[in-house]
This record gives sequence, C-alpha cells and structure tokens, in this order.
Amino acid sequence: MGWVRHRPCSLDAQSLTLPAETAIGRVIVELGVELNRVFVRREALGAEIEEVFMAHPFGELLSSMPGIGRRTGSRTLAEIGDGSRFGSGDKLASYAGLAPVTRQSGKPVNGESQSRRGNHRLKNAMFLAAFASLRAPESKAFYDRKRAEGKKHNAAVICLAAGAATSSSPC
Repeated sequence: MGWVRHRPCSLDAQSLTLPAETAIGRVIVELGVELNRVFVRREALGAEIEEVFMAHPFGELLSSMPGIGRRTGSRTLAEIGDGSRFGSGDKLASYAGLAPVTRQSGKPVNGESQSRRGNHRLKNAMFLAAFASLRAPESKAFYDRKRAEGKKHNAAVICLAAGAATSSSPC
C-alpha cells in the first residue's frame, strides 16, 4: 500500500472569522460555567436531602430494608409522610397502586389485574427498591418462588414491591 499524499484543500487555507465568533465563544463558556454550577448545586441538594432523611425517625428503619437507600427512602417519605394515614401495609400498597384490583363484567376467568391508579411516584420508588432488593438473598428467593409459580417478571417484581409495603403479600 502506498502513502496517500495530502493535497492542500481550501479549508486548510481559510482564515475567515465570523463577526459573532467571539460572542458565541463567550456564550458557550458562560453556559459551561452555569451548567457546572447547576451540577454542584444538585450534588449539594442531594446531600442535604440525604441528611434530612437520616435525621427522620423512619430514616434508619427504611434504609435498613433491602433495596431502599437514602434517595429511594427520601422519595418514599416525601410521598407517605409519617404514614399515620395508612392503617396497614395493605392500605399503603393500595395507595401506591401495587395492590391488585378486581374488575369483573360477565363471567371472568380471572377478575384481578394490576392497578393503573395510585401514587405513581411512590410506585416508582417501590419498583426501584424491589429491583435493588434482588441483591439480597431473601428477596431473590421470594422473586424466584413467584417466577416458579408461573408469574411473569413484572408480576413477580410487583409482588416483591407490594410485599415490602404489606405484611401479607397480595400475590
């Protein structure tokens, strides 16, 4: 193979500068500085939220549960408050939209289906916790048992998430 000889092209010889080039350069630098400031502030807010979460009476309890870290626990506390409005874990699961609902018309074979209602932010936090809890052996065993019973992946994760909220799993 031979060497390809570089031929000068018109772009190599171009020395034209645009009038707005320096202004655009300043704007890009300023936007970069502002974006960096936003990232630093985001990290500081995250640290503050985690600190307040751990100071909460339920912070220690929630963070001891498999799959619930400081951020997921903070989201959970933000959605449920002190939890006094829920008489049981079943009511909390229902509020989150994790409890199965019965929809019947006529002669259904299986009238229970997944709820599309509930607090979606809380439901998402519980899903994240359920996925993260699969690293814990007891959660993984529960998930595997549900899969062996014939439940699909999503249904098994819903059972795992609902089980974290309730003493008696709805699955």
